[in-house]
Amino acid sequence: MAKAKTVWTCAECGYQAPKWSGRCSGCGEWNTMEEGLKESAAASPGSASRAAASPLRLDEPVQIGDVDHIPEQRIRVNISELDRVLGGGFVPGGVVLLGGDPGIGKSTLSLQVAGIFASRELKVLYVSGEESLGQLKMRAQRLGIDAKKVWVFLETSLERVEQTIKTKKPDIMIIDSIQTLATDRLTSSPGSVAQLREVTSALTQIAKGSDIPTVLIGHVTKDGAIAGPKVLEHMVDTVLYLEGDERYDHRILRSVKNRFGATNEVGVFHMTSSGLDEVENPSALFLAERTANTAGTAIFPSMEGSRPILVEVQALVSKANFGTPQRNANGVDSRRLSMLLAVLEKRLGNVMGMNDVFVNLVGGLKIRDPAADLAIIAAVASSSRDDAIIDGTVLVGEVGLTGEVRSVARIEQRLQEAAALGFTSAVIPAGNIKNDRSYKELKVHGVKSVRETFQHIF
Repeated sequence: MAKAKTVWTCAECGYQAPKWSGRCSGCGEWNTMEEGLKESAAASPGSASRAAASPLRLDEPVQIGDVDHIPEQRIRVNISELDRVLGGGFVPGGVVLLGGDPGIGKSTLSLQVAGIFASRELKVLYVSGEESLGQLKMRAQRLGIDAKKVWVFLETSLERVEQTIKTKKPDIMIIDSIQTLATDRLTSSPGSVAQLREVTSALTQIAKGSDIPTVLIGHVTKDGAIAGPKVLEHMVDTVLYLEGDERYDHRILRSVKNRFGATNEVGVFHMTSSGLDEVENPSALFLAERTANTAGTAIFPSMEGSRPILVEVQALVSKANFGTPQRNANGVDSRRLSMLLAVLEKRLGNVMGMNDVFVNLVGGLKIRDPAADLAIIAAVASSSRDDAIIDGTVLVGEVGLTGEVRSVARIEQRLQEAAALGFTSAVIPAGNIKNDRSYKELKVHGVKSVRETFQHIF
């Protein structure tokens, strides 16, 4: 075995140093340097040969106008929620990194995809480094998958996986999980920064050189980010997160990076005993148990990627029982909530200094859209006044520090979704008003300030 040397690698940016330091010289972050073992370049013939044969390398530079245009080809899964997030389906040679909390359904979704491709007489290679054959067979039976058409390989060695790919020549490949694979060319343990970088690089080159769509299942840290260096997300083509809450049966598949489609797209699934079923109307799901004419609730038409989803914003304002009032936000940015409470107190005279304020998005959805400001501040004011917002009203708009309501993007899609679900009134920024548009029975009110908004809804 070739002699390995100790290197220190930054878990954030991948910068390597010959010795430990408290602060990374690459990105400036503190306490991110991790120890690992890596062979010298001269002792890594496998890495060198792969780099030489890489489809991403050219001997001479070429003009981009001389590149032959190849029409984009997609392999649709026929699970509309997944195809939406992927941008239309899998791309030959595309590498997808799928992350999520333990038990959220990553392996279940991947095995469902494997079963669908196998039913089309395509070769599927499912590499598992965590589960036994018995566990995989039980899951396949529960999902109704013909296990005879899916090739399963229990292996943690990259070299053996590479050899199996050359032998079986699969049409799609699933690695569960990337943290369990390791190469013999490095002496560091599986899941280390050096191993993750080397294994992901090797699988990416194989996928692109053989046009094999590849799914890499990745573990996440306690903060919810994919475990390993951030460079791992840069190396792949698509990064998906499967989100959910143990209190709910639905799961949200979110795209945070996609070289072949739009980012921030979401797909909604319902977890059942037979796997993940797609939800065709997420708005109806999140509003299913809404109680009308109740103080402290507001409806907000959110844009998740290219899809509008109506969500219920709930707020509760009560007198603080202790010296320091609580500010609790679930599903929205707590700092954004603090700003809106300051606007509510300073511009509209609603004193919040000695009150506990709780804000929750029903259904466990998480949004970062500033267009939710108007719905949040209206729900808080409704609870504080103990006065319900007029039934059948949706609110959308960004709130500034002076109390003004600013324009938001894609207002037409938001209003069309509200009209389709039977809402009768919409309060939107005055800058978004277009006189030539009508939305069935939906009456649109344009407002310039939060004060003017309250005149419409209370």
